[in-house]
Formats: sequence, C-alpha cells, structure tokens
Amino acid sequence: MSNSGQPHLHVIVPGAGIGRGPHWRKVKGRYLFNGRAIGRVFRARFLAALKRHGFEPPADLPRSWVVQCQYVGEGLSALKYLSRYLYRGVISERAIVDFDPDTQQVTFAYQESKTRRRRRRTLSLVDFLWRLMIHVLPRGYRRVRDFGFLHGNAKRTRAVIQMALRVCIPPTPQRSAATFRCPDCQTVMTVRSVCPPPRPAT
Repeated sequence: MSNSGQPHLHVIVPGAGIGRGPHWRKVKGRYLFNGRAIGRVFRARFLAALKRHGFEPPADLPRSWVVQCQYVGEGLSALKYLSRYLYRGVISERAIVDFDPDTQQVTFAYQESKTRRRRRRTLSLVDFLWRLMIHVLPRGYRRVRDFGFLHGNAKRTRAVIQMALRVCIPPTPQRSAATFRCPDCQTVMTVRSVCPPPRPAT
C-alpha cells in the first residue's frame, strides 16, 4: 500500500533488444535511460494527451515528476519483482494488526522500502479505506500491459531472439484434466451433467 497515495506506475524495461541482422544488443551500463529525463518527457506527453482529449490539468501540478530507475536483476529476479505487484493484493489480512471500534482506527504493519524494516502505522478507518480503494482499477482498465517483443502477438520476434541467443525452451507439458473419484470405491467417475444451485425466491 502506497503511503503517499499518489498515482504511480511500475514499468519493467528489458536492458536489450533485437537489432538488424538480427543481432541481440545489450545496454552497456545498468540503465537504459536517465530518470530525470524520463520524468520530463512522460509529464509533457501525459499532459498533452489530457489536453488533446478535452481535459484541463490542474494549475498546481508539480513541475517535476519523480522517476526511480532501479536495476531489478535478470530473469527470475525480475519476474519476482514484477509478481509482487501483479499477484499480490494491496494488503494482506495478517498485515492488519488491530482495529479499534471505539476510535475507528486501523493499525497495520508494512515494510519500509529503503531500510527493509517492519513498521506499524495507525490510520482512521476512512483514511485506510481510501488508501485501499485508490488501488482498485476502474472498470475497463487492465493491471498490466505488454509491449514490444513481450507482447502476446510477438511470437515470431521472440523466436528470432531465441535463435540469436541460441536458447531452446522445452515445450510445456500438458496438464491432465481433473478427475472425480467415488468416495467409497475410489473409481474414476464420469461427469454427465451439472445441476446449478436453485435460485433464491424473490
């Protein structure tokens, strides 16, 4: 859960790409772009898109937007970093330490990103629910999108990259369908039909 409550994006950019030839070209250092330059360019294009669609941005917007460029490793370590934001809820139930019904305050535990220490914070119920709801995507929005050679329709490009890197990915074994066994004799049963539960009377 973000302590600031500000809208933000998490983007993973590969440090390499496919060039002509084809050749696999890697970045020489640990970063592709300068964080401050990204902030200026993204801010300008984002505000221009808002105005193009008829929205007038507030006049008190910050002049500079924060961009944190961080090296997250290769392969599995990068996937683990991304999975924390894709397949984990905003806050787990065990992180909610206490709720006081008299004062309507919620105490929850969190980990500081810089020090990696466990901390506790107490908020009013309204403020806590607000911070929770700003992480819920509006209808029609997607949590993650893929671009470039990571896009679902870029299978041919990924095949070229695999050949350039001499990578052979074994085929994914097919999973067998789930079976239902008789609780008495343990014989595999065949599903003939499914009866939906009765609708409640209105």
